[in-house]
Amino acid sequence: MENNIYKHEEHQYINLIQNIIDNGHLETGRNGITKSIFGYMMRFSLRENKIPILTTKKVAWKTCLKELFWFIKGDTNNKHLQQQNVHIWDANSSKEFMHENRGLTQYADGLIGPCYGFQWRHFNAPYDTNTGNPLINTNEKFTDQLNYIIEQLKNPATRNSRRLIMTAWNPNQLEMMSLPPCHLLCQFNVHNGKYLSCSLYQRSCDVGLGASFNIASYSFLTHLLAKHCGLEPFEFIHFIGNAHIYESHLEPLQRQINNIPFEFPTLEITNLRENIEDYTIEDFIINNYKSYENIKMDIVP
Repeated sequence: MENNIYKHEEHQYINLIQNIIDNGHLETGRNGITKSIFGYMMRFSLRENKIPILTTKKVAWKTCLKELFWFIKGDTNNKHLQQQNVHIWDANSSKEFMHENRGLTQYADGLIGPCYGFQWRHFNAPYDTNTGNPLINTNEKFTDQLNYIIEQLKNPATRNSRRLIMTAWNPNQLEMMSLPPCHLLCQFNVHNGKYLSCSLYQRSCDVGLGASFNIASYSFLTHLLAKHCGLEPFEFIHFIGNAHIYESHLEPLQRQINNIPFEFPTLEITNLRENIEDYTIEDFIINNYKSYENIKMDIVP
């Protein structure tokens, strides 16, 4: 009899790890030695409220969700994450990293530059190096990409557009960012007038630590937009360019791939807010998340 555990969607991630271990190329980059492959795709169903939070290790999904809310607000101040006990941006917002690695000496402490959420909400706006806010009292035009997508999704006449794209990759401002964005472009698609899917293109993926957050974060975002715009979540598709494993992550990942996945949990969003910025972690309920223990891997800045 065919073993159904090997049909679990999480095996796409396990297979990615094994593929890199078996076939990856050793490279020495700006932050150490990696094994990598180029080009990979995974598909995760969001139907019946499924949310693909990986189960072969414990994923800090609340931390992931708090970072997503930070992006949605267009915030670039790491101190606002630290106040919520979120420290995933500490290494890449420190004065040492910003000054020595990026040459960005002009920013107030904690600012990461016009990264991710800033481009989502204020694409190409002048960046205030003291506050992290857009300098809107200028003649420069900017685009609120996320709000545009929400407006299109709420309108039955436009929700099937093939132009529902949001990008964090702004060549004009890359050198102003703590890091050029890794997950850099997503596209939303509605079929049959009600089913919402999201595809993400990620130029660079830290498979050991980052991938679990990237999968969960954009799946959360798709669920949230579906709720907010009166649609139903359908699928998340993840396209990866450079998929790599840091040398120090190889041993723990070799342990992780021996774990047999559990069923993915489900997500319930309990409130419909007026504005996309108004949602909080209390609005999100995760049901039946069962996982193995956390597998310790160090963040490589």
